[in-house]
Amino acid sequence: MSARKVLTWYAVGMGVLVGCFFAVPVLRTFLFALVGLAGAAAVLVGVGWHRPQRGYTWRLLSAGMALLAVGDTLYSLEASLPSDAPASAADVSYLLMFPLIGAGLLGLTRSNIVARDRSQFLDFLIFCTAGGFLLWIFVLGPYLDGPGLNPFSRSTLAAFAFADLLVLAATARLLTATPINPAAVLLVIGAAGMLAGDLGYGIALHNGGWQPGGPIELGWFTFSVCWGAAALHPRMTRLTMPAQPRQTEVGRLRLVLLGLAAVLAPAVLLLEAVTGEVHDGTVIAVVSGVMFVLVLSRLADAADAHRLVVTRERSLRKAAADLVSATAAREVDRAVRAAVARLVPKHAPHRVVFTVNRADGVPAAATSIWGSAVTEPSTYYPAPSVATARRTRVLRVGMLQPALAGQLGEFSTAVLCPLVLDERATGVPRVGALLVAADQTVLAGLRDSLEVLAAQVALALERIGLSQEISRRDTEAYFRSVVQNATDVILVVDDDRSVRYASPSVRTVIGIDPADCAELNSVVHPDDRELIDDLLDPARSSGGGWADWTVRRPDGERIHLEVSCRDLRRDRTVRGLVVTMRDMTERRRLERELTHRSMHDVLTGLANRASFQDQVYAAVGHARRSGRMVGVLCIDLDEFSSVNDAHGHAVGDGLLIAVGQRLRDLVGATGMVARLGGDEFAVLVPDAENAEQAERIADDLVRALAEPLAVGDTLLNGSVSIGVATSADATDAGELLKHGDLALYVAKGGGKGRWCRYQSELHTAIVQRLELRTALAEAVERRSFMVEYQPIVDLYSGVAAGFEALVRWHHPGRGLVPPDQFIALAEETGLIEQIGDWVLREAVAAAGRWRQDRDPSATPYVSVNVSARQLRAGGFVDRVRAALGAADVPPTLLMLEITESLLLRDDDQVWAELTELRTLGVRVAIDDFGTGFSSLSYLQQMPADVLKIDRSFTATVASSRRQLLLLEGIIRLAGTLSLDIIAEGVETEVVRTLLMDMGCALGQGYLFSRPLAEEDANRWGPERRSPAPIQRA
Repeated sequence: MSARKVLTWYAVGMGVLVGCFFAVPVLRTFLFALVGLAGAAAVLVGVGWHRPQRGYTWRLLSAGMALLAVGDTLYSLEASLPSDAPASAADVSYLLMFPLIGAGLLGLTRSNIVARDRSQFLDFLIFCTAGGFLLWIFVLGPYLDGPGLNPFSRSTLAAFAFADLLVLAATARLLTATPINPAAVLLVIGAAGMLAGDLGYGIALHNGGWQPGGPIELGWFTFSVCWGAAALHPRMTRLTMPAQPRQTEVGRLRLVLLGLAAVLAPAVLLLEAVTGEVHDGTVIAVVSGVMFVLVLSRLADAADAHRLVVTRERSLRKAAADLVSATAAREVDRAVRAAVARLVPKHAPHRVVFTVNRADGVPAAATSIWGSAVTEPSTYYPAPSVATARRTRVLRVGMLQPALAGQLGEFSTAVLCPLVLDERATGVPRVGALLVAADQTVLAGLRDSLEVLAAQVALALERIGLSQEISRRDTEAYFRSVVQNATDVILVVDDDRSVRYASPSVRTVIGIDPADCAELNSVVHPDDRELIDDLLDPARSSGGGWADWTVRRPDGERIHLEVSCRDLRRDRTVRGLVVTMRDMTERRRLERELTHRSMHDVLTGLANRASFQDQVYAAVGHARRSGRMVGVLCIDLDEFSSVNDAHGHAVGDGLLIAVGQRLRDLVGATGMVARLGGDEFAVLVPDAENAEQAERIADDLVRALAEPLAVGDTLLNGSVSIGVATSADATDAGELLKHGDLALYVAKGGGKGRWCRYQSELHTAIVQRLELRTALAEAVERRSFMVEYQPIVDLYSGVAAGFEALVRWHHPGRGLVPPDQFIALAEETGLIEQIGDWVLREAVAAAGRWRQDRDPSATPYVSVNVSARQLRAGGFVDRVRAALGAADVPPTLLMLEITESLLLRDDDQVWAELTELRTLGVRVAIDDFGTGFSSLSYLQQMPADVLKIDRSFTATVASSRRQLLLLEGIIRLAGTLSLDIIAEGVETEVVRTLLMDMGCALGQGYLFSRPLAEEDANRWGPERRSPAPIQRA
């Protein structure tokens, strides 16, 4: 039977009973009880029929209705009996009725209202307070003050009235918490009928007594009938189902009612004051205070709600910005997770699941943003209809598929925010969902915000999908353009070798038009077609393969191809074998060229160092097995740096080529010629009969290369120094090469244009020299040098005009090392720059101290030797100026000695710095004049002030007239050029006299003094060291 028929028969039956009640007075007591019990029974029937959640709440209501019927029956029976007792059994039933009904209604409201909304509760209290106030002022108050009621009756009447009012308010609250529900409406009507009946009953008692059969019973019948009908209505189950959390909205009607309720007590006070005496001042004052507290609490809740709304709006704006910048589903994941975390209250546990499904159930994307892992659930939430999908709703987690429910954890309720995305070609939309699980009180205020967030997510996913589609199409166009313009040949081949696609590059690479590539055999020359099976068969079995082909084009040219094949027959977009061919002809040629260059010198075409060393190792290994001898000749050009300086690098390269060619011609088939680098060459004699054969080859090479070489229009000196080593003196190839280098080192040190064969004695000398070289570097770091000063004497007066600063090195093991043993080493290693600068500073500082101890006008100058490296290093003038400034010495007390070979190089930098020094006041002396490449014509141009005649002239001037005349000519020429002369090596009075007779005024040598320490030089005077002065002629 349908619910409508049941309700119809129920209404008819209850109407008959009520009609009989009024029509048959004798049966009124029985019928009154029957109506009440029938309503209670209807409630039990409805619970058993519809089986609602929390059915016990309806059973409590049924029990309360039954007690009300029992109490009314007992009251009617007791009224017919005389009794003066203030209380009866009926009152006990009534007292038990209201707790049961109250508990039942409380269960209904707690089931129906998921959120403990404090604002709604305050509104409920305000309305209840206002209703109770009106009930007291206009109904109960006037009647309770009358003389017709005893105190117990007054209390009972007031208690029933207020209890009825609470019942009515509780049922009315069901209407505010849910959509309009017929069952809730029936409950409200029934509660209103009971309140009306009880109020009517109290008024009747006040006016003289109550008589059965009047309209008052209609209120009580309305209560029983309507509550029974409410339980029989099928919508009664909705009253015990959890309501969907929603944000409470305060409408205009509620605001008006709240405002009226707030001003009700003052309005009543004003009315009583205007009409007469104020009777209820105490009640009005109490109600006004209660109303004031409730309204203030309601305003505080409204302010909190506003702040919460503002915070959520900011969170949604931030989420919108994050979603706008998202470019992938994972970024949307992170944005949703962050947004929900900002929306929920702090420290509130929650879980979020974000799924996207197609309407046909095929998963498009599914991601969980709970935790770090992003997983695809095995089952999906079924896609609802479009209309349903657009509605946000609250549901029990148990309603979801297990995969989704498991991700929501232990929460029982979740908010489902569907996402409706773009429609596909079939017209069916893709539907997704945003699920948020949390406590019911948290979800109550989040529904609207989550709905807005879901809309933003749907737009973001739509935008990402469109972007991906555009990107896919652009990518397809890009790769189509790449394939069409690629230099590699791309072929799609079927199993029968027919070519389904050939890229345009087949024309340029293989020389065949793409339209003619019907079969793979037509792409490859007939002579090379056996290569096809070697490529395709492995590709079919293993999925891929590659090979190097050398094939012939139609024009006869042979080309090298790197061919790869991939089996894409199962790929729906290809369905074939993809053969890629790359022209490697030029690359192979370059590889051969690079291989050749890696073993040969680019300039001369000779073997390079790596190739030479490999051949040496191979030759030594072969010689050990055959008992023969291996010879190595290490060759170095003597004047190569001078050629580069004088003629430029182009001529230098030409000299290297010419030397290499001459070496190749001279050595011929007897050996191998290599260029090791720079101006170094080497010759390998792999099968020498003895060491003398290697020596003869070296001698022949030295003689042949001593003859000038023609490089363009220039004849150049190609003389070389050669170091010879044989395997007879070496244990392995590495030692043989080392011996060759050592022998070359000795040959170069002994002069130019010569050769030297390695001997064990050479090794000792070279090792000592290397040790001395290492010690020299340590000496520079430790400043293990000292400066001595040799007087430069006026030959006529014997007075010291100056002192030459001479550096000395005291070796910790060898003692005092002569300058000729370490100065050359310092030049080779570049340490001469540091040593020379140090000597310069020390000498200038000594001159400064002498100047403090003597008359400034009689202070001798100091002369310092300067190397070519110092001048070419740059900044030398600044270092001289700094040394003079630090010692407070005028430039005129400093003289710098340089070699004439330095000036003959036409080095513009050196000449410019010497000129600047002379302009500063520093004098420049040419040291050891006459021992180098002297050119008298240079004396007119040289930036010099003094000539120092080498001791080789003064040593023999007393015994050789020719030397005497030569020396006299030099002195006379210097005087003509206004250059001062200093004669070195004056050791006898005879030499001193001859020099003075020739007009030489200054000299230095052991006749006057050996080099002195600084203190001794400062004390040195003619009365202690110099011979007696001689009068000038």
